[in-house]
Amino acid sequence: MTGAAPRITWIAPDDPADAFPPLDAAFSEPDGLLAAGGDLSQERLLYAYQHGIFPWYDEGQPILWWSPDPRCILIPGDLHVSRRLRRSLRQSDFVVTFNSAFDEVIAACAEDRTGQSGTWITIDMARAYRELHRAGWAHSVEIWRDESLVGGLYGLAIGRVFFGESMFSRAGNASKIALLALCRELVARDFALLDCQVESPHLQSLGATLMPRASFANILHQNSVAKTQLELSAVTCHQMADNL
Repeated sequence: MTGAAPRITWIAPDDPADAFPPLDAAFSEPDGLLAAGGDLSQERLLYAYQHGIFPWYDEGQPILWWSPDPRCILIPGDLHVSRRLRRSLRQSDFVVTFNSAFDEVIAACAEDRTGQSGTWITIDMARAYRELHRAGWAHSVEIWRDESLVGGLYGLAIGRVFFGESMFSRAGNASKIALLALCRELVARDFALLDCQVESPHLQSLGATLMPRASFANILHQNSVAKTQLELSAVTCHQMADNL
């Protein structure tokens, strides 16, 4: 005789921002599903990220909240820069900027990808992160070739933790260079880690590792409190290569 299937916690839109169940109540299958419902208000999103929870759902679904175990993370100083990428940096004409085209970056990340049907960055999600950007919490990295945006990424900076959300590339190595530029700045500002959420072979090839959820939550408790400003100057790939 088997036990009853676990029931998901439903959050009403008018419930307080901290209405999430404990992290250890998350499902093991699908891994990390914690709750459904609620809204994408700034208060709820910030509370969620500070406690190891993030939204991830498709258009037409209710908002789904996740906290996988283990968690995929990258220590900024441990980013793996291959010899091929170093060579690409020295030969590249890319320019890297920060927070200069947030709306364009999130729109590019939301485009359909090869081999994928649809995108998890819904209209409501994009609107919520644009509001977080205007409030100083969400940040973008842009990769430019001449006047064209060819790559980038975005995420949230809370305290000494950067919560990566998505990246895109329209030119070879553009997203890797965006990640390298971000990690350089996170190291300079003594960030504890970069949250990658869910593991993938691509992230692991760049140095990402897995951390138990309890350990991840403990790091967040110590490091994700204050707002972090990442107002940075543009940099060329040649400048980054000289500092590797």
